[in-house]
Amino acid sequence: MSAWTSPAAIEVENRLFRALAVLRVVVLVNAVGLTVYRAGNFDPPSAALVCALVMVSWTAFAVWAYAAPSRRTAVLVGADLAIALGLLLVTPLVKGPGFQASVPGFWVSGALLACAIHYRWIGGLLAGVALAAVDLGLRQEIDQSIYGNAFLLVIGGPVVGYMCESVQRMALERDEAERAAARAEERARLARAVHDGVLQVLALVQRRGGDLGGDGAELGRLAGEQERELRALVRGEQPGRGPAAGMVDLAAALAELETATVTVSGPATAVEMPAHPAEEIVAATRAALDNVRRHVGEDARAWVLLQAFPDHVEISVRDEGPGIPDGRVATAEKDGRLGIAGSIKGRILDLGGTAELITGRTGTEWEMVVPRMGLDRLDHR
Repeated sequence: MSAWTSPAAIEVENRLFRALAVLRVVVLVNAVGLTVYRAGNFDPPSAALVCALVMVSWTAFAVWAYAAPSRRTAVLVGADLAIALGLLLVTPLVKGPGFQASVPGFWVSGALLACAIHYRWIGGLLAGVALAAVDLGLRQEIDQSIYGNAFLLVIGGPVVGYMCESVQRMALERDEAERAAARAEERARLARAVHDGVLQVLALVQRRGGDLGGDGAELGRLAGEQERELRALVRGEQPGRGPAAGMVDLAAALAELETATVTVSGPATAVEMPAHPAEEIVAATRAALDNVRRHVGEDARAWVLLQAFPDHVEISVRDEGPGIPDGRVATAEKDGRLGIAGSIKGRILDLGGTAELITGRTGTEWEMVVPRMGLDRLDHR
């Protein structure tokens, strides 16, 4: 199925042809009224009635035919244009070579717009050129008004066709965005359900299995592997779905830090950021986890949480250790131990973000906030 035969594109075309049906009736009333009024200019006068009946009959048929997408074929559009051209060509025969106004007048706009709607700008251009060329070719004298009408036919067809194509493209993009949002919402819902159930059970099996030893330890190891694989799955990390060129999926990069003692949670969809800022955020997170292992213990549990917002990302690293004593961070900086000041705070501050340390008897937590805007200039430092 091509883009132009998709339901969204067809619905746009349906609405445009419904609007064109109304326009056809309006220009028909105008054309028939002028034909009857100028019946004395026809030779014989009965030719005016014949031309009016042709326009009425074709308008009724066209309104019915264009109402169904299955009937909008090249034959119908070609016949529509041929009828309009035919009425132009018979004008010198029924009104004489020195006629001032063509028989169909503005009625030909129905065929012009039908070509533009169905075949977009190229159809509008070809129809406009054909109608203008025939009209001008039949005239003995071309004044400013006649030239202006022909120019409007040539320029109006492609403009209307281009606008129709643009509306269809916007409808397609809207549908794709809605489908992507629905997929992301469903993935997030499934991720929450899995996280609240299966992942917590696997994490419990992993912890208890290590305490049991023997077969229990092996079971715990397998549960840990399955937990990590399942977390990657609910994040949507699938082959061939990488970020755009020059960008890095921060969620996937942080997920690589996950171990048996480190749990990483984040959005179900990719969090794209320029490569350098993403590397700095991962490095700062790794430094925080190194501090957990160094000061709390190799087997200490730690949790990394990534939250993505349109204008910034938030990364928190939490443990359940005894906390950092008051004044210890300041003392370390004075003694030249710049692990916290440089590896964590320094990196985040260089990205224009903030890094806040929260510590107490229930554990230590880093809250890092990095803006997503204006990071491209930092990507090649």
